[in-house]
Amino acid sequence: MKVSHNVFPSLLPEDEPVTFLSRDAPFRQVTEVSEYSFNDIRPEDIVVDIGANVGAFCIRAARVARSVTAVEPVTAALLRNNIRANDVSVNVVEGALGNGKPALICWDDQRVSTSTYTLKKIFERAGGCDFLKCDCEGAEWLINPPELAGVRRIEMEMHQPPIGGRPNPALLDYIGEHYVFEIDRKPVHAALGVMGVLHAVHR
Repeated sequence: MKVSHNVFPSLLPEDEPVTFLSRDAPFRQVTEVSEYSFNDIRPEDIVVDIGANVGAFCIRAARVARSVTAVEPVTAALLRNNIRANDVSVNVVEGALGNGKPALICWDDQRVSTSTYTLKKIFERAGGCDFLKCDCEGAEWLINPPELAGVRRIEMEMHQPPIGGRPNPALLDYIGEHYVFEIDRKPVHAALGVMGVLHAVHR
């Protein structure tokens, strides 16, 4: 079985514009997230956005979900400004998905030394997770698969070398066993180091 992007009822206020307070910076500021399918976010959901950039996903999610946590190591200052500009409630964790040790994170020409957190720790800080959006440039392969237990929906950009390390077969096996999914290779199929975007619903 595969996930159909069109079967979810639209709960997001798609026509409501999002305000982004852009500034000159040595990194891309992502304001559109058309590659993700998230019209099935529920009002009672706890949403976790790993790799939030400047808020394109988490701001839209916060207009529906009761609780949203955004994890971002590089653009956190701009992210917080955009959250305030849109008058939504998002808890920002300044850091990255990882093994719990400090790491050097690169995004375009910006490099930062930051704290990292396991998925378990991120979920603890968020109070759980029903809907996970993850775009963390290869760090997804550091996820300990059982930490996904209880997550209803996953939207995740999946990478391969030269972005990040080699794919983790255990994570793919876990998703295959517990989720109905597809990996969409459009619109990112031609990007160097990108395997595609995972759309997954818990069985």
